[in-house]
Amino acid sequence: MPVVLTHMSLAKKRLRSRLVPIAVVALAACLVGPRVDATPSLQALGKTIATTQAAAVTPGAAAGYIARTLHHPVPGGVAVVPLGRSAQPPSVSYDGAPVMVVKDSDGEWIAVAGIDLKAAAGRHELQVRSGGQVQKLSFDVGTKEYASQHIKLKNQSHVTPNPDQLERYRREHAEQMEAYARFRPVGPSNVLLDAPVKGRTSSPFGLRRFFNGEERNAHSGLDFAVPKGTPIQAPANGVVTIVGDYFFNGRTVFIDHGQGFITMYCHLDSISVQKGQEVKRGDVIGKVGATGRATGPHLHWNVSLNGNRVDPAIFLGK
Repeated sequence: MPVVLTHMSLAKKRLRSRLVPIAVVALAACLVGPRVDATPSLQALGKTIATTQAAAVTPGAAAGYIARTLHHPVPGGVAVVPLGRSAQPPSVSYDGAPVMVVKDSDGEWIAVAGIDLKAAAGRHELQVRSGGQVQKLSFDVGTKEYASQHIKLKNQSHVTPNPDQLERYRREHAEQMEAYARFRPVGPSNVLLDAPVKGRTSSPFGLRRFFNGEERNAHSGLDFAVPKGTPIQAPANGVVTIVGDYFFNGRTVFIDHGQGFITMYCHLDSISVQKGQEVKRGDVIGKVGATGRATGPHLHWNVSLNGNRVDPAIFLGK
């Protein structure tokens, strides 16, 4: 009998040793598998990521409408990262800049991060703070090839400015970078935007641009080929932060929609708003023109998130 008991004990130990890994795998499958009843908390998400060695977090098939519409994680695109359903929204940053956090249609908090046009493909990280804890959530950035555009300008100074013009540009650029870096805590009225004008689009976002044969910065916005005088409407509520007449951009308006969500409108013929003015979705802010570096009447519209210019077409659901 003692011998029999010893063999039974060994058998039980072997059985338990086989069952433990199976239980661990089952638990991991529950943490990272499809959501059934509720979204995991931020802490659970953090534990999941640690378990899977910082695996990328992406919106699932049952994600909310904003996540399904805006998630285009490529250079010049947008990454939407789920944050769970805590009572209060977490605080999120990306590359040192604060990131927009909004509640999606499914009740889940999401981070909506703009990705720089020059960002490298691969794994990127968000810093997430909630309830005194700091977590790292990762997302993957894919690749995207943008087309080229060659433009012939009559005014050579818009290709190679003289020293005085270059100094003017530097002052204007610094003013615009400061506006892009603003982060008001108030959330935007809407993140899926109305087109600021009705009409066809011409030059898309991200084009490699050559002016008189010389390569310059990529196209950081979306152009609408509409007639001079076409009214321009605010696509969401916001505060006007810039009203200017710039060397390259011509007459320009910036609107801060909250949480680092900024839109810019340039080459305007006339401006109907003042700096510091609050505007509502649909308000007319100016009219289309051809001021600054422009070959004809059009609206150049760009969208910025956490200081990065991103493709406006994403926010139109295109």
